[in-house]
Amino acid sequence: MTYVVIDNCIACKYTDCVEVCPVDCFYEGENMLVIHPDECIDCGVCEPECPADAIRPDTEPNLEEWVAFNRKYAVQWPVIVTKKDPLPGYEERDGEPNKREKYFSEAPGTGG
Repeated sequence: MTYVVIDNCIACKYTDCVEVCPVDCFYEGENMLVIHPDECIDCGVCEPECPADAIRPDTEPNLEEWVAFNRKYAVQWPVIVTKKDPLPGYEERDGEPNKREKYFSEAPGTGG
């Protein structure tokens, strides 16, 4: 099992989770983070640290596309190990619906 970052992170990019990760498996893109599924040790300490509720175990239904999305970008983006400020305007975007379509050019599973 692994944990994955889902669309709640997009356009907010809280980084509280990266400071508690014992294996440094978070990777940073322009507007979100991802978890490398092959590096995550399933400890679960990151999940409660996310103010946006954007981290989920891959055992939840319908997250297969997010596992693939996290894996794809984890090998492309740089690792992040220290907390940073959230993105500008995060207060308004936290909890916003349909963030993937609004703020990210590729939806999971599109191969883009």
